[in-house]
Amino acid sequence: MPQRNDDWRAHLIDDDEGIRRVLAATRRIAVLGIKIDPAKPGYFVPEYAQRVGFEIVPVPVYYPEVTEILGERVYRTVSAVPGDVDMVNVFRRPRDVLPHVADILAKKPKVVWMQLGISNDAAAEQLARSTHSSGAQPGGTIRLT
Repeated sequence: MPQRNDDWRAHLIDDDEGIRRVLAATRRIAVLGIKIDPAKPGYFVPEYAQRVGFEIVPVPVYYPEVTEILGERVYRTVSAVPGDVDMVNVFRRPRDVLPHVADILAKKPKVVWMQLGISNDAAAEQLARSTHSSGAQPGGTIRLT
């Protein structure tokens, strides 16, 4: 039976139960676009996640002189992070997400979480289709809009 063109959407998680399931299976989170300003969500969201027990791996896009954020070593790309990553949490403007997709896919995280307000259908489709075709990322893509 041929696949429908929108089958990739089945890998988008946007319901409470799906989010609970993903969070329960997550321990290590690479934060793409983490910030150093405590007033920004790109800082205080991962800071909170770290406080409640998640391991945070900072992957800033800016701040080339910074070597640590939240007391953790900084990596310049998601694929440079050693070891497995359960989740990539994306803090990038919607228009800036697509250039990171290949790097994210190279790391093979279980799930990619696009923060509230970050919506890029082309990136979500590439991530979800990769999940669908490779099976390497069983969690799918979470997109909260």
